[in-house]
Amino acid sequence: MKLPAALLFAAFTAAPAADRPQWGAAWDRNMVSSETGLAETFDVKTGTNVRWRSALGSESHSSAVVAAGRVLIGTNNGKARDPKHDGDRGVLMCFDEKTGDLQWQLVVPKRSEDPYFDWPRSGISSPATVEGDRVYIVTNRGELACLDLHGLSNGNDGPYKDEGAHMTPAGLPPLTTGPLDADILWLLDLTKDAGIWSHDAAHSSVLIRGPHLYLNSGTGVDNTHRRIRTPDAPSLLVVDKATGRLLAREREGIAPNIFHAAWSSPALTTLPQGPAILYSGGNGILYAFAPLDAAPADGLATLRKIWQYDPDPTAPKTDVHVYNQNRQEGPSIVHGMPVVYEDRIYLAGGGDVWWGKNESWLQCISAKVGQKLWSLPLGKHVMSTPAVLGDLCFIADTDRIVRCVHAKTGRELWQHETNGDYWASPLIADGRVYIGSRRGDFWVFAAAPEKKILHQTHLGAPISGTVCPANGTLFISTMTDLFAIAVPKP
Repeated sequence: MKLPAALLFAAFTAAPAADRPQWGAAWDRNMVSSETGLAETFDVKTGTNVRWRSALGSESHSSAVVAAGRVLIGTNNGKARDPKHDGDRGVLMCFDEKTGDLQWQLVVPKRSEDPYFDWPRSGISSPATVEGDRVYIVTNRGELACLDLHGLSNGNDGPYKDEGAHMTPAGLPPLTTGPLDADILWLLDLTKDAGIWSHDAAHSSVLIRGPHLYLNSGTGVDNTHRRIRTPDAPSLLVVDKATGRLLAREREGIAPNIFHAAWSSPALTTLPQGPAILYSGGNGILYAFAPLDAAPADGLATLRKIWQYDPDPTAPKTDVHVYNQNRQEGPSIVHGMPVVYEDRIYLAGGGDVWWGKNESWLQCISAKVGQKLWSLPLGKHVMSTPAVLGDLCFIADTDRIVRCVHAKTGRELWQHETNGDYWASPLIADGRVYIGSRRGDFWVFAAAPEKKILHQTHLGAPISGTVCPANGTLFISTMTDLFAIAVPKP
């Protein structure tokens, strides 16, 4: 559904607010927004409070980000926007924030060596991160790409000039680029240049600190799910944001004990020792690393560990792959991100949803010393990142439960069982909690210690992505569509 541009500008006036250029509010990764005047109710069938609706692919597991009048989200090529791109691809789409018109797209061929390198139809699952006119994204091929926010419409900038070859499947002549294609400024192949082993689909939200990018590498098991073929692969990387040069990595021996893959993105906090990068490895351990101060003259620097915390100390730490498909016993991993609020870290994890034990938890950890303050059992598995504001913490799990927890004590204040499991994370904004389920249901709760359902609707397709609030609008993605939800203003 599209409205004429003139009517869009007349009907919808964004409240004074801000962009949302990365997944999570900022460096702390907390799913909280200061936006006000957001819609409490909407209906995609009647169009009530729907500003625009744009088609994505057939599977979309990414979350939208908003910057400088653009909305970016990863998807697949299930509904090809350009006929020259035929077949399964990873796609990053860039839309006009006000109209929903497609501005450009990064189209990336699938890896053909093994489906477990690049799972069919999963598309680009990573959320983008934007700074200025630069877009940073981890593609379905295990590449870190820096893109021009304006695409190729303003010319082919940067040292990288092989966009045509990059978007062409192997063995075919290079495609001709056009104004609807992405402009790649530089490209870092994590497989060749960092020695990782991609698995399924990368889900890496790039964290920016000064001149450096921090990202989880996406390395994991092979197609047997019982072997780590690159045991020296890094899990946490540091890259020069201007050039794409690989600068530093962790050397904590994480890779051999990764149960499935590295999917948790890093956060930033301040400890008594100074700033720290928080990272939850695929081995289930939460680490605090000192950030890189300066780029090494050559070679790779090693990140210095400040502390580490084991949220599941009785779980196996070696020979972890013998527990594949063991739903009673096994290691823990984290699919979401560590969240920093005041001097505490909130972390949700447990057994892997596909291969691990039926046990998950939400924990609160002292950021100063890396020690547990409290732990609360959740459902069988958890994919979400918690959202924390004041004394309230919200989390959802794959047992279809949305919970409100007292953030300081871990006491459950209320829970609500819904119709679908959750991969998305709850968002706190404008006194409400917004979240959608894999069944396609969308819920709005009061962000309060007493349960109050404000709105419930159905969006017509499963929801994997977290709601993105920006400039008075909620950007909500399903597997197949991106919606801009806003209250019309006179």
